[in-house]
Amino acid sequence: MLTREELKEKNRQFWTDFRKYMNKVKSSNGRRMNWIGYPSDVKNIYIRLQADAKGARLCFDIQPKDQGVREIIWEQMTELKKVMENCMNYETNWLEELYNEDGRIYSRIMWELNDVNYYNDADQIVIFEFLKNRLVEFDEFYQEYKEILISLAD
Repeated sequence: MLTREELKEKNRQFWTDFRKYMNKVKSSNGRRMNWIGYPSDVKNIYIRLQADAKGARLCFDIQPKDQGVREIIWEQMTELKKVMENCMNYETNWLEELYNEDGRIYSRIMWELNDVNYYNDADQIVIFEFLKNRLVEFDEFYQEYKEILISLAD
């Protein structure tokens, strides 16, 4: 069992190593990218990377405070569903209503790799490859269609 400090260091090292792994990968628009802090350029839309003992995930979270705005953005994303799924080359989970710790509703589009363990060093490269491939595929889609979301969120 790892101590709290050891867990914190493991987490820091994992994401530092992933940043190095992605260092030479550029966005589809040719720019350098902070892949860990992927910029959505849309208020209250977040692209999150997660890894834990159960697996790894790339999440596209729609979290505006105004539920009407969330519904409009969700509707637009469902209209782009086929295009997005063709870009992603991986099973996509569409979760329209989830609740955060404050009890607010948000929507999530997620790509998940199960049966890998973030704490197992042997699984690290598998997780890195999964996240890299999903991020590159997502970026190709997102750079093409993000202006639509920006206009909806304003």
